[in-house]
Amino acid sequence: MSAKEEAVDTIRFLALLAIAVLIFRSFFLSPFNIPSESMQPRLLIGDYLLVNKMAYGYSKYSLPFSVPLIPGRVFARTPERGDVAVFKAPPSADNDYIKRVIGLPGDSVQVKDGIVWLNGKPLKREAMPDFVIPVTANMVEASRAMGTLPCYAMEFEEVAADGQRQCRYKQFRETLPSGKSYAILDIANIPEDNTPLIVVPDGHLFMMGDNRDRSADSRFPAMENQGIGLVPEENLVGKALVGMFSTDGSASWINPISWFTAARWSRIGDGF
Repeated sequence: MSAKEEAVDTIRFLALLAIAVLIFRSFFLSPFNIPSESMQPRLLIGDYLLVNKMAYGYSKYSLPFSVPLIPGRVFARTPERGDVAVFKAPPSADNDYIKRVIGLPGDSVQVKDGIVWLNGKPLKREAMPDFVIPVTANMVEASRAMGTLPCYAMEFEEVAADGQRQCRYKQFRETLPSGKSYAILDIANIPEDNTPLIVVPDGHLFMMGDNRDRSADSRFPAMENQGIGLVPEENLVGKALVGMFSTDGSASWINPISWFTAARWSRIGDGF
């Protein structure tokens, strides 16, 4: 085989491999990384997940760059309350967000004094031990980019026994009518602790972050980088499946040892 034929074969192989990866990521499993605190305590900055693209069906948002090759939604399935879902965030549908599904089409949702009322009844909320998290390099970087503090406010930051900075937050367990429960953070009083009554229209979802004080979610009108309003089901990308890696952001490319010390090994393999 000539050098030219070998080059052609190599290019053909790489092209087919790229197509296979593209198809797999578009229709089966896709990676997703967590850039903010909006889903603490379940998800931390630096977590990397696998997202099940088959869970809710497919739309143009399943494809890279939202190429409009799929009309509407095909093989559509409405999420269950409590699912942690990735979606294209309104109003522009340019960015991937991850939130928890709270209200389905036809549900009424209202937040009163921080308590979520679903279809006229408050969701059960029970106090849990405080959520304590070390201040990591990626938390500091994210807070600088947003002009905030790593622990939301100085009153929530303390020094651990080993001399390291850490955040301490009040934590609660919230339980849906189905019995599904999950931990949430609710540490401060914000205007969105009280909302109007919202009836979720057909084809839409009411989504909330588990960190109720640091999540631009369906409590906020759909405005770029400020809120998402009600999320059209067509915008769904997939369901969070499993954590595949997590890093605290302290790794350095020139220090291979830091690649291992920065990893949060205990978070790998956590399912949803």
